[in-house]
Amino acid sequence: MIAPSRFLATLGAAAALTLTNAVTAQDAPTVIRASTALDGRGKTLSNVDIVIENGRITRIVAQGSGPANGRLIDLRGRTVLPGLIDAHVHLTWYFNRQGRYHTRTDGDTPVQAMLAAAANAHATLMAGFTTVQSPGSSEDRDLRDWIATQGVPGPRIVTSLASLSGGDPDTLRARIRQRKQEGADVIKIFASASIRDGGRQTLTDAQLAAACGEAHAQGLRAIVHAHSAESVRATVNAGCDQVEHGIFVTQTELDLMAAKGVYFDPQCSLVFRNYLDNRAKYEGIGNYNAEGFAAMERAIPLAAEDIRKALATPALKVTYGTDAVAGAHGRNAEDLICRVRDAGEAPMHALLAATSLNAEALKLGERIGALAPGLEADIIAMDGDPLRDITAVRRVSFVMKGGRVLRDDGRGPR
Repeated sequence: MIAPSRFLATLGAAAALTLTNAVTAQDAPTVIRASTALDGRGKTLSNVDIVIENGRITRIVAQGSGPANGRLIDLRGRTVLPGLIDAHVHLTWYFNRQGRYHTRTDGDTPVQAMLAAAANAHATLMAGFTTVQSPGSSEDRDLRDWIATQGVPGPRIVTSLASLSGGDPDTLRARIRQRKQEGADVIKIFASASIRDGGRQTLTDAQLAAACGEAHAQGLRAIVHAHSAESVRATVNAGCDQVEHGIFVTQTELDLMAAKGVYFDPQCSLVFRNYLDNRAKYEGIGNYNAEGFAAMERAIPLAAEDIRKALATPALKVTYGTDAVAGAHGRNAEDLICRVRDAGEAPMHALLAATSLNAEALKLGERIGALAPGLEADIIAMDGDPLRDITAVRRVSFVMKGGRVLRDDGRGPR
């Protein structure tokens, strides 16, 4: 996680930069000049000017054809893309000052916990992720709203607030109505145990049908944590929208998701390796024990093979979500590298998952996820060409969100 002193300094600088850009955005158009831009929908654009007015892309024209009175941002020599989207993060997870995973009983105050979450959000944004889906914390609401309205630098947040894991059908329906009233953007449901506990199904088919049905009745999507094959089947048959994880899926479940139009959000390696690399900071808390870490070690090759099979399944929509937890924020691009190197995904296809496909899955495709007229100007640039060397995703050096520049240093994070 980013050091608090550095975070507070960059928070002030980013807030000032945001205000400056807010004024500029109203005064004159901004022109981003790009030698190479990936539009997020599968096309590579060469030698273009991207014209931005009032936070949105208004047109994309031949280089030098943009408005003469525009503020020019020259990104030639870098690869320009839409802001990346991570469909599964936990921004409120962090390591406390004792170097341990934060829990509600470790003595940190709510203010300290929110500062840590804001630092995680900042690190995520600086890595090029301008939108995230955060399934599972009531604290997400304030963080989401202060990023959106109060100048706190961070990605656009779509949140479920607290997740649901039990109760009879009527209780689940009532809790979902409550989540809607509390301001949830999506409903997160646990249909299986953690991978550290074997991933067995924990909700009945009737419970899942009630929960996903009520979410839809409230105008909300339902995303479901499901590891075992039977919990994935039950989730899909209940009419839910997206399966998270699915580490023990078989081809039967992959085909079923494709047939029913259910999105699949598997993880490749970041979450597992992060836990293993930070074992001392987690061990002894809940199910972070010897058996749990052994299960995560076994999951790494399974995860890559799951993604390989999912990508080969006709019509299956495989989104991009990392499950970034404490220790992983700001490294959200690592699973793009894993998916290309270990699961055999084409770089362009992986980048589409993290842009336009994720925007579609989040029901935000008319706002974000591509470089196109009418969409919000969420634009990043990286040093290098990710289509030739996917590790370029680690070298984001420019970040614009909603037409406002939050980073432009030409270098990687320091």
